[in-house]
Amino acid sequence: MRELLKNRESLRTEPACEWPGCDGNAAFKAPRSRDALNEYRWFCLDHIREYNRNWNYYKGMDEQEVEADVRNDTVWQRPTWKLGAGDAAKFTRARIFDPLGVGSAAGDADARIHGNQTDPRAPDARKTDPRTARALSVFGLEIPVTIDDVKARYKELVKRHHPDTNGGTKAAEEEFKKVTEAYEALLDFLGP
Repeated sequence: MRELLKNRESLRTEPACEWPGCDGNAAFKAPRSRDALNEYRWFCLDHIREYNRNWNYYKGMDEQEVEADVRNDTVWQRPTWKLGAGDAAKFTRARIFDPLGVGSAAGDADARIHGNQTDPRAPDARKTDPRTARALSVFGLEIPVTIDDVKARYKELVKRHHPDTNGGTKAAEEEFKKVTEAYEALLDFLGP
């Protein structure tokens, strides 16, 4: 019988549990320590549960170390820098072929958000279609134009050309239609 047990032990495919005093099959692995996460200890089911219940990755770390570790994990332990600094600054200064004007549109939006004006000497990458060009001329505006500029000008023109303020004349009605169509065209042009 003892020989059968010895043969059975030698046929074991899984290592023995590393818990002191346990000789169960070690089918479950756990990291050795916080500093050796890729090195493992092997335990049986009962002892892996006990090990996990008592495991505390942050044990021995103060609050600042925990915060730094969590922040480092949010970027997958990769180096980061503020936008516009480091290698990102080189990218923003790079000349990129952008035939659709997507990059310049994003730059215009960023300038509108942050109150920065775009360089007046720089050509606008967005080409205006005839409908937009007519709408800009009706509103008396030029590119670059913001949605706030369009809305303010629309209010002025509506007050000036509304048929009720002009005695309901046919000319005022026609002018009011032009303003409304131009407003819709500019909203389409500036919209997402």
